[in-house]
Amino acid sequence: MGFSSFRDYAVWNRAISLAKEVHRISELLPNKEMFGLRDQMSRAATSVASNIAEGQARGSAKEFVRFLYISCGSVAEIQTQLILAVEYKYVSKEEIQYAMSLAVETSKMLHSLIKTIKIRNGM
Repeated sequence: MGFSSFRDYAVWNRAISLAKEVHRISELLPNKEMFGLRDQMSRAATSVASNIAEGQARGSAKEFVRFLYISCGSVAEIQTQLILAVEYKYVSKEEIQYAMSLAVETSKMLHSLIKTIKIRNGM
């Protein structure tokens, strides 16, 4: 895979940016959502970079790909939760625009990395 640390991956750094932005947005949600949507958003956002790191640290291309797919699922979860926050009128479309763009970019980067790893490892 060529990198010695998960921190070397651009997608991990993008996932950190996504997590920070989602956490910022989650703070805009009402207190009644503290243990609902807010908590779910924060956990999903944290899990994207965490799964990239865990998968890379396992030292196996197969395991790395498996954890990257889990990260893809978390990104989709974040996008859904952001849309719900708008639908519930907790935030505006404009307030989630940057987070959504980071989510789309992160998803594309994850899928590209998965493809690269599969090609390099004959998977």
